[in-house]
Amino acid sequence: MALYKSLVRPHLEYCTSLWNPHLDKDIKLLEGVQRRATKLVEGIKDWSYDARLESLQLSRLVTRRVRSDLIETFKITNNMYDINSELFFQMEDGEGRTKVA
Repeated sequence: MALYKSLVRPHLEYCTSLWNPHLDKDIKLLEGVQRRATKLVEGIKDWSYDARLESLQLSRLVTRRVRSDLIETFKITNNMYDINSELFFQMEDGEGRTKVA
């Protein structure tokens, strides 16, 4: 599984912040690679996919993409990048009014 984590998964996650697959066929295709890789592990090949993921301490690729999106959103909104966050988001105050910078 170490080879999968270091060689295969980075290719599956490459540029997902730019190309976030949203079509079911694309998501199933990417997830299928991880599904097949988990079946190669001796002793758990007949388990359900979710049980194999839990045993190997992996998460579904869609979950990793959502987590990555949340991290990038946090970085942009907290000015961790040298970019104007207003290009990406309109901030509102607590009462539903858009904040003016």
